[in-house]
This record gives sequence, C-alpha cells and structure tokens, in this order.
Amino acid sequence: MLAVLARRFGTQFVLPTVNAMEQVDSHAYDQQLEAQGTPLAREERSHARLLQTITKTAPGGLEGSTIAQMEGRHRSSTGGNTLRAAVLGANDGLLSNLSLIMGVAGASISERSILVTGFAGLLAGACSMALGEWLSVQSARELYERQIKIERQELEDAPEAEEEELTLIYESKGLPSDQARALAAQLIRNPKTALDTLAREELGIDPEALGGSAWGAAVTSFCLFAMGAIVPVLPFLFLHGWQAVGGSLCLSALALFLIGAGITLLTGRSVLYSGVRQIMFGFGAAAITYGIGRLIGVAIT
Repeated sequence: MLAVLARRFGTQFVLPTVNAMEQVDSHAYDQQLEAQGTPLAREERSHARLLQTITKTAPGGLEGSTIAQMEGRHRSSTGGNTLRAAVLGANDGLLSNLSLIMGVAGASISERSILVTGFAGLLAGACSMALGEWLSVQSARELYERQIKIERQELEDAPEAEEEELTLIYESKGLPSDQARALAAQLIRNPKTALDTLAREELGIDPEALGGSAWGAAVTSFCLFAMGAIVPVLPFLFLHGWQAVGGSLCLSALALFLIGAGITLLTGRSVLYSGVRQIMFGFGAAAITYGIGRLIGVAIT
C-alpha cells in the first residue's frame, strides 16, 4: 500500500509514515541474542536517525516544531514548566472545586458540609495534581537522560557515523557540504562538546535543563491548585445561604478572569478574550454540576 501511494503521490507523501515505522523498530536488535557482538543494533539506530534527518529536510522545509527547538525562546525549561504548572494548577483547582461546591450546594446540603467538601476537594486535588505533575516531568527527564546515554554510547562506538550525522544536520541548515563536514569534524574531536551538540541538534534536548525540575513543578502545582481551590470556599466562611453561593460565584468569576489573563502569557491571545472565555467555561461546568446536584437532592428528599 505504501508503494502504491508513493508511486501515485510521491515519496514525500509516505515518508512520515515510513519514518515512524523505522523509529519504532530502531531498537529491535538491542535484545536479540543473535545480534550480540555485531554492528546490527548500531546500524539500525543510525538508519533511523538518517531517515529522520531526511524527513525533516524535505523540500517543503523544516517543521515548525523543529524550528522551535532551534530557537532558544521556544525551548522547554524549568521556568516554562513552572509557569505552565502554575497557571494550569490554579485553573484546575478553581474549576474543580467551584463545580464540586456548586454541585453540593444544588443538593441543598448544609453550609458546614459544603465547607468540609470544599476543603477535602482542595487537599485531594492538590495532592493529585502535584503527583501527576511530578510523574510527568520526571518521566520526561528520565527519557531524555536515557536518550543522551544512548547517544553517548553511540558516540564512543561509532564516532564516524555521528560525525556524518552532524554533517547532514548542518547541511540541512544551509551550510555548504565542505564547511558542514569541517565543522562536524572539529566538534567530534571533543567528546563532551560533541555529545552536547548531538543532544541539542539531533535529539532536540537541552542537556542542562532536561525538561525542568520535577519537584519545582510538583510544589508549584500543589500550591497553585490549593490557591485556586480555596477561592470558591472562602465566602462560605463568612456568608450564609444564597449570599454565600452568590459570593462564591462572584469571587470565582474574578479569579477565572485573572487566570484567563494569565494564560495569555502562554498563548499570546487577547486578555479580554481569554478572561471571558475562562468565565464561560467555569460557569458552564458549575451550572452542570449544580443542576445534577439539584436533581439528586430533590430525588433524595
């Protein structure tokens, strides 16, 4: 089928699919006893990297994600992960606890029970958010470390192949063949510099950041989730009945707008657009849970 599609639409049409299949099988020989002591495993990984280079340097140009990896301000870093965790943590805390409290309020449960529910939701959600964020960042960090370890081993086993890959990378960036080859040869002489360059240029990994700090992201997520989740609970500490519900909605609307404005730091969209959109989504979720809580409360009564 791939051959038919290639003949009909050209090789560039099927190249991404072939490349994906090659990447999946690039480590197929690593654990095979018959391949031990042979260059099969190393050559298979080299084939995968070369095909990936060909895919990235197709006539249509480089992909946006590839260009973003080259441009420093788009790269993932500790600050980027912390900012993302902060904004999303506060947003999740506010939305989840607002919906939870409105659902309980819809069931006409006492204010004391609403407070207990709100604080329980705050603690449970903050712990879950922190653990999830830690696992996410730490897993990415371990994956990057493994990729760099494999690259280091390949650099020791086959420096000529790595030099050829660097040459191809620099040629794809527009350097003439002789200059690209000379630059690759110069870099490959220093193993530390060569590994750092290969990690950045071939793998798209910053060895100094490795995706950011898992603990930083986890602590930020916990604190910001708790800060967001406490907002809809606060009015129930001082007000009663519908005044508490109204106060919770008003305070939550203000917080939702501010979070929407904060999201513009990541998206670049209009502050007004993001803030109003955030309020609409938040109140939509709260209305649904309030309605379900109301139906359940009436049914129980």
